[in-house]
Amino acid sequence: MARAPRRPAAPPPAPFLDLDAVLADRETEIVICCGSGGVGKTTTSAALALRAAEAGRRVVVLTIDPARRLAQSLGLGELDNTPRPVLGIDTTAGGSLDAMMLDMKRTFDDVVVAHSTPERAREILGNPFYQALSSSFSGTQEYMAMEKLGQLHGQPGQAGGSAAGRDRWDLIVVDTPPARSALDFLDAPEHLSRLLDGRFLRLLLAPARGPLRLMSVGFTLVSSAMDKVLGSQIIRDLQTFVAGFEALFGGFRARAASTYALLSSRHTTFVVVATPQRDALREAAYFVDRLTEERMPLSGLVVNRVHTSSLAVSAERALALAEDLPEEAALEGEALRRHADLMRTVEAEATLLDRFSGSRPQVARTLVETLPTDVTDLETLRQVGALLAQQD
Repeated sequence: MARAPRRPAAPPPAPFLDLDAVLADRETEIVICCGSGGVGKTTTSAALALRAAEAGRRVVVLTIDPARRLAQSLGLGELDNTPRPVLGIDTTAGGSLDAMMLDMKRTFDDVVVAHSTPERAREILGNPFYQALSSSFSGTQEYMAMEKLGQLHGQPGQAGGSAAGRDRWDLIVVDTPPARSALDFLDAPEHLSRLLDGRFLRLLLAPARGPLRLMSVGFTLVSSAMDKVLGSQIIRDLQTFVAGFEALFGGFRARAASTYALLSSRHTTFVVVATPQRDALREAAYFVDRLTEERMPLSGLVVNRVHTSSLAVSAERALALAEDLPEEAALEGEALRRHADLMRTVEAEATLLDRFSGSRPQVARTLVETLPTDVTDLETLRQVGALLAQQD
């Protein structure tokens, strides 16, 4: 007699991500939220920051995402490079909350001013190549995010970084850009080293004596040809820019390496944010795998907008009941059909989440039920915070 085929065993439940424990741990000084666009990452960052502040921690939340949603949800008109206090929070436990948005160029300007003489700083800030670099050069945003994080954390050697930063805040929550490039700041030290060690920069700074004399002569010939094509002023601006930055580059590299070490230490933790949709979970898998590969401390996965139902009736049963109703019970039948649609969504989401946890069983997670309204104020953020901490 043939045996019936065995059903595959259900994957073990994923461990619970206890975010209240994460926020209460005084050794945790930085929480970095990352994920793809549209998954509620900014809302999650703001809710965690608010919950930590109202539990007694002194928090600053920094968004690198240029969208304005963080300011709106915290009741602020706008955010800029200066931390602004969030009013209306419960401070009875002794906590506080500030919020800010990374201004890439202003952060770069602050670094130049802090690590140059006044005369050299004016020369660099007015240089057209610096202005282009500080505004739109690839990788600048990621590096400036590391600079700003170091400043807020109060790392020695940072522009504005001192014990004052640690005295003001004991927790930094970072809301990263909504794309895979959100983790590019992990590569900032390596990218910066490549830029500093680039052959073209070495040529521009090559000495006119010693073993590199021939290189200098060769560059002079190239420079003469470039003068004819680009104009001598452009070449002089470029050489002035590189010469002015030579003294700063070493400090940039050292501070980037220091911040990278901080990110990989026990004082930092990463939270990946997703929704129970295929594309969002695929992106979450990328973030989890990349952080694991880089040996970065990962707390786990927040899954937002999860559908649930308190009515324990399957989709098939609901549809069968609807079919059996008389014509005069049309409203009840429509309600049962809507319930059937909801249960199909619930089942599809559960399947995707089980598949994710089956391939990454060590990743803790918390599920946040979908809300009927948008998150636009502190009270709704508190609701989100409570849902983030609620065990499913």
